[in-house]
Amino acid sequence: MTRVAFYLRVSSTEQHTDNQLPALQAFAKTRGWEVAEVYSENASSWTAGHQKELARLLDDLGTGRRRYDYLLLWSLDRLTREGISSLLALWNHFRLLGCQIVSVKESWTEVPNEMTPIFLAMIGFFARWESDRRSERTLAGLARVKAHGVKLGRPRGSKDQQKRNRAGYLLRWAGKQSSADKQAQETVLAGGK
Repeated sequence: MTRVAFYLRVSSTEQHTDNQLPALQAFAKTRGWEVAEVYSENASSWTAGHQKELARLLDDLGTGRRRYDYLLLWSLDRLTREGISSLLALWNHFRLLGCQIVSVKESWTEVPNEMTPIFLAMIGFFARWESDRRSERTLAGLARVKAHGVKLGRPRGSKDQQKRNRAGYLLRWAGKQSSADKQAQETVLAGGK
């Protein structure tokens, strides 16, 4: 049986991946594909390192822990909005791992041909263009309210409700863990003993 993985992504916590799921399920069902895994995340495709589920999917394929014939997604811009080269690189990477990307919204992905790189370039270009325009509108709106005297950001003197350890945060952000963090993590994994 043909195995398929779903990749669902939205850019913010105000959006829901559940909106994409029914279309992917119906698409897979009409083709008789077995849904082997669902990778779902709320993460911007612009922020490096935040697409943890995409990284896990690629790792699963690359290490051979999982084998999928297809990666099914709502549309290609769910993978990346970083432009032509990023989309082409991901497309080729999946292909080298033996997994074909199929998009519900871009039907031509189901049967790739010699025009596929051109279509991918167009999708990559327009995904980035749309993202750039959205950012420009947001910055223009922020500049407008700032010009009217509205102070942006957290009010002066306010504090987080959660106490944060800046040094620990920076270490985790850099992909490292302090020995105290490792010990705390081991304690949690051992059941709090």
